[in-house]
Amino acid sequence: MIQIFRPGSRPVTPGQPDYFTGQVKIERLHEAPPPARVRVLSVTFEPGARTAWHTHPLGQTLVVTEGVGRVQAWGGPVEEIRPGDVVWIPPGVKHWHGATPTERMTHLAIHEALDGKAVEWLEHVADEQYRNEP
Repeated sequence: MIQIFRPGSRPVTPGQPDYFTGQVKIERLHEAPPPARVRVLSVTFEPGARTAWHTHPLGQTLVVTEGVGRVQAWGGPVEEIRPGDVVWIPPGVKHWHGATPTERMTHLAIHEALDGKAVEWLEHVADEQYRNEP
């Protein structure tokens, strides 16, 4: 049966300090029931906020909906992302994403769970790493 989830019907939770730096709000838009595996989150990062380094077993797609953000794969350059940008992070690639130091950013995060696990959290992004200019 089709399900419709109305705006405001899902709780918004703060990003846990173990996995995020700064103020982050997460709205779990959808978690498909098995056998589907897709999960969709709307994540808002206040200026200076970001994820810790992490990986996804089946990859992740980010769709920037507002503001200006940053994304970086381990060993790669910091990239600036803006509304309308779609970012594909392949399976197992260590990365982080978040707002710029001066602007907030919201994106949709779309990923799948493998055996119930959608993300592997790692260490926090060091301030020196975050401050690298795109």
